[in-house]
Amino acid sequence: MADFDRIYDVAVVGGGNAALCAAIMAKQNGCSVIVIEHAPKAFRGGNSRHTRNLRAMHEGPTSVLTDSYLEDEYWDDLLRVTGGNTDEKLARMTIRASSRVMPWMQDCGVRFQPSLTGTLNLSRTNAFFLGGGKALVNAYYDTAERLGIDIVYDSEVLSMDLDDGFAKSIAITSKGFPHTVRAKTYVVSSGGFQGNIEWLREYWGEAADNFLIRGTPYAKGRMLKNLLGQGVQQIGDPTQFHAVAIDARAPQFDGGIVTRLDCIPFSIVVDRNARRFYDEGEDVWPKRYAIWGRLVAQQEGQIAWSIIDAKSATLFMPSVFPAIRANSIRELAGLIGLDADALEKTVSDYNAAVQPGNFNPQILDDCRTEGLEPAKTHWARRIDTPPYICYPHRPGITFTYLGVKVDEKARVIMSDGKPTANLFASGEIMAGSILGKGYLAGFGMTIGTVFGRIAGEEAAKHARN
Repeated sequence: MADFDRIYDVAVVGGGNAALCAAIMAKQNGCSVIVIEHAPKAFRGGNSRHTRNLRAMHEGPTSVLTDSYLEDEYWDDLLRVTGGNTDEKLARMTIRASSRVMPWMQDCGVRFQPSLTGTLNLSRTNAFFLGGGKALVNAYYDTAERLGIDIVYDSEVLSMDLDDGFAKSIAITSKGFPHTVRAKTYVVSSGGFQGNIEWLREYWGEAADNFLIRGTPYAKGRMLKNLLGQGVQQIGDPTQFHAVAIDARAPQFDGGIVTRLDCIPFSIVVDRNARRFYDEGEDVWPKRYAIWGRLVAQQEGQIAWSIIDAKSATLFMPSVFPAIRANSIRELAGLIGLDADALEKTVSDYNAAVQPGNFNPQILDDCRTEGLEPAKTHWARRIDTPPYICYPHRPGITFTYLGVKVDEKARVIMSDGKPTANLFASGEIMAGSILGKGYLAGFGMTIGTVFGRIAGEEAAKHARN
């Protein structure tokens, strides 16, 4: 049980993957540790409980990964999705460290499932957690409790007393009661501010009211805003976020992975005017799925629709919500509230532009359009076989990229460029140092795991000294 009169060696703010990795590492390095989790116990784990996998470098086949995935290819994949908006030193350090984390995770009770095959193309690059993110989070909490780490739930950190780069204490409210937590060192792993619609509205205006939040509603960004207001160096664009196109029928918060829609590469996506607005077949899905949330967010009303036919209905993992089906495009338009003439023209123009090719959902095939704007460069097939199928999209926000800058030891950096004396960070709150924009499937968990371990170890060194 937590003792608020005690001075802990390490206090960890947050309760997801990055926070738990930091807490366990600090405890394994001989420190007393307290974890402060905003959510109640039943909803502990932040966004991590909705995850499925971690992207890992490896030099050859493993029990859960096929072939090899070397540093330069990993770096090239990251460079492509970020457009160069990344710190190469920190990124390459994270990539190399990813090759060493799985044995430690397994020692903490995390289990991995055999490599996957199929349209996600991830068997070579991503290790999937047996039981998903909830099982991973539960394994870490079991380990933390077994090691004697104090954990408090229903406890929000309100502010940190930060004096000239030295963290003195944090003010919290725990189950409605105010407390002060004191420690020799602190690790902030409290995520972004995607759960704070009012803050999102500052950058996106009324459009933010149509955003759906895939993960925890407890990511309010209070710790982030407090630190930035005390001279911590900001990293990342506040208008950027990791967002995917999710089923528009999902709840506003906590819909999780089951609301994601993976049908886009095999569909055409139209806006409220029944017009296409982007190349649905630009690249393999793990390298492009994260651009679609932002694309939908930029459309009128922040909504779009995927249109497919019976030929493609079994090529992707379906939504948790039933597909909208019709025997004609005109009938489908009526069901989803689009202009029937406009949708029929969009489908007709697309069908006329489709070129002969060898369709292969596993690779970048040669099925494309010609003379169409925007083009569809891969997996383009005529939409001509009923029943016609539709899924509605809304932007599903996973996490925001605004955060605090850190160095290679996970030390938080002040605005004057100097590292803080006893404050470290891991996870989404510092991911903007590496992910300036875009996303790579499983890389968020990689950053959280790698920097969680670094932050925990470095915090323990500081506390002991």
